[in-house]
Amino acid sequence: MLTFKNISIASGIALLSVLAAIFLYGISYIWVVLIIFFWIGFLIWGSSTIESGYFVKSFNKGSQNSNKIALTFDDGPHPMTLPVLELLEKHDVKATFFCIGRQIEKHPHIFHKIVEKGHTVGNHSYSHSNNFGFFSSRRVKNELDTTDSLIKKYTDKNAVFFRPPFGVTNLHIKKALNKTKHHTIGWNIRSLDTAIEFEEAILKRIKTRLKPGSIILLHDTSQKTVNVLEQLLIYIKKENFEAVTVNQLINIEPYED
Repeated sequence: MLTFKNISIASGIALLSVLAAIFLYGISYIWVVLIIFFWIGFLIWGSSTIESGYFVKSFNKGSQNSNKIALTFDDGPHPMTLPVLELLEKHDVKATFFCIGRQIEKHPHIFHKIVEKGHTVGNHSYSHSNNFGFFSSRRVKNELDTTDSLIKKYTDKNAVFFRPPFGVTNLHIKKALNKTKHHTIGWNIRSLDTAIEFEEAILKRIKTRLKPGSIILLHDTSQKTVNVLEQLLIYIKKENFEAVTVNQLINIEPYED
């Protein structure tokens, strides 16, 4: 399995072998450079690819033995969360919202409405800083603890689902999660709704990748996503998929007493 521990052990063994060969047989030092680049390459790939499980075990999809899929929304609560909630209610669909702590502070009434409508909420850090991947483990833990406290304040629930900002993971984040005991939730369909300009292209990207057990990453922060969601919900029903919460898809409780 391609994990940080396994790759580091393999790289260490290879490096020692090469150093021995250099000493005994005078082979080129280029092999040392190649091993280091190999290790760094996996480090970058593993940090930026949550599905890899390189640093942290994450739940990225559900069983393919049913027609269930999960819609997830990041970066709220936000004013655009309200039309998202209206569409979900119109189509009788429950979803999972990974909320930013400072956004909960800014829009507590919207956050409360998410919970009131029966959707699942999870932790998406407090600040969603662009530098989150460079935070110390203590700072990561503080971010998670603060957002957990806000979720509990407004819902009386202890959330155990966490989605890292940008899907970035590393040893510091792993160390923090070992202490907080959150379940890390990833995805296997990244809509790129914050990057792709045209709604048709976003919808096509999702539709061509949609399979039983899929976890779809969206953002409840723009009208563009609302427009895509409206068409996506129609397509989901047409193709006989059942959109459920992440906890229903992976059979893990999202809250603790």
